[in-house]
Amino acid sequence: MAVPKTKISKRNRNMRRSHDALTVTNWVEDQNTGEPKRRHHIDLKTGMYKGRQVLSDREE
Repeated sequence: MAVPKTKISKRNRNMRRSHDALTVTNWVEDQNTGEPKRRHHIDLKTGMYKGRQVLSDREE
């Protein structure tokens, strides 16, 4: 059975857990449509990225 040789201090334990925090996804308002979108991602509805048309329009 695995048993730790020494006690882990509160400092080292908390430093290890510091990377386990959840990060908040960064949402911004789209300049063209005004809808929320993620930064540095293509808007799938319009196909725009950085003011350029990257994806062609979908035909439904």
